[in-house]
Amino acid sequence: MRTRPTSGASQLSRNVVILSWVSFFQDIASEMLYPVLPLFLTSVLGATPAAVGFIEGMAEGLSSVLKGVSGRLADRMARRPLVIAGYGLSSISKALIAIAAGWPFVLFCRVLDRAGKGLRTSPRDALIVSDTPPELRGRAFGFHRALDTAGAVLGPLIGLGLYELLQHRLRPLFLIAVIPALASTALIGLVREGSRQGRVSPSANKTILPGRYWRVVLILTVFGLANFSDALIILRMKQLGFGFVTVMLAYALYNASYALLSYPAGVVSDRRPKQFVFAAGLGVFSFAYLGFGLAESAVWVWPLLIIYGAYAALTDGVGKAWIASLVPETSVGTALGYYQGASGAASVVAGVWAGLLWGTGGTVPFLISGIAAGLLALLLTREALSS
Repeated sequence: MRTRPTSGASQLSRNVVILSWVSFFQDIASEMLYPVLPLFLTSVLGATPAAVGFIEGMAEGLSSVLKGVSGRLADRMARRPLVIAGYGLSSISKALIAIAAGWPFVLFCRVLDRAGKGLRTSPRDALIVSDTPPELRGRAFGFHRALDTAGAVLGPLIGLGLYELLQHRLRPLFLIAVIPALASTALIGLVREGSRQGRVSPSANKTILPGRYWRVVLILTVFGLANFSDALIILRMKQLGFGFVTVMLAYALYNASYALLSYPAGVVSDRRPKQFVFAAGLGVFSFAYLGFGLAESAVWVWPLLIIYGAYAALTDGVGKAWIASLVPETSVGTALGYYQGASGAASVVAGVWAGLLWGTGGTVPFLISGIAAGLLALLLTREALSS
C-alpha cells in the first residue's frame, strides 16, 4: 500500500519526500568534500595525479558492481535495511579520511564510501518506484533529484566558506561533513516500508527481464562510454584559467541548474514519452560537451555549465523512471541495479580513454563524446518516432 502524499510535495508520497531529504543531507556532506579531495590528496598527502585517478576509478568501479548486486537483493528482502547500511558506510568513511596519513588509506575510505553508495542506490530507487504510481514516477524521481542536487549546491559553498574560515586547513572539513551525513542516515528511520515492499513472489526468481529493457540498457550503456567523469570538466576549467574559488562556484552553478530543472523535467516525462525527454537530454549533453571542447575563453564555461545542468535534469531521474516502466514491479530493483551498474562501469571506461587522450590538449575527449551523444540522441528520436 502506498503512503498518502504530504503537504508541500503535491501528489508525492511521504516516503518519497523523506528519501529526497535523506539524499539532500548526504549530498551536502559528499559535495563539501568532492572538489576538495584531489587537493587534499596531492597537497597534504603528496599523492600523484595518477594515484588520484586510480583511487576514483577503483571506488567508482566497486560502486557500479554493488548497484547490480544490491538491486537483486532489493527484490528479495526488505529494502530499508540496505538503504540504512549504505548511508551509514558513507558517513563513517568521511570521518576516517580525516585521520589518513597516506593515500592508500584514502583509497580504502573512498572504496568504503562508494560501496555505501552502491549498496543503497538501487534499493532506495526501488522504494521510490514501489511507493509511486506509474503516472507519477517521472516527477517522483525529478523531485528526488532536485533535493539531492540542492544539497550538491550547498555542499561546495559550505565547504568553500569553511575552507576560508579554517584558514585553508583541509582535515577538519572531513569531520564536519559527518554531521549532515549522520543526519541523512537518521532520517531513514522515518521511512515506512510496507509488508509487500522489498519482497518478491516465489516465482520471481525465474523472472526474465524483457528484451525491450535490455535494448534500452544497451543504448544507455553505450552513452555511458562517452560520459566521462566531471573531474575532467574541472580540469578543463582550470585549463581555461579558473582558480580554486571559481571552480567551487562554477560547480555550485552547475548543480543549481540541475536542481532547478529536475522536477520540471520529471513532470514533462510523465506527460510525454520518456524516450523523447531522455533523447533531448542527450542532445543538450552533446551541445555542452562540444562547447567545452571548442571554448577558448573562461567566460563560455558559465553558460555551458547551466546547459550541462539541464542535461543532467533531463536524463538522470527520467532514465530511472523510464527503466522502471519497462519491467514488472517485482523486478524493478534488479532492473535499476543492472542499469545503474552497467552505466557506472561504462563511465569508468570512459574515464580511462578520456584520460589517455587528455594529453592532446583536453579538447579531443569533449569533441568525441559530444559527437557520440548527438548521434545517440538522433537514434533514440528516430526509434521513438517509428514505434
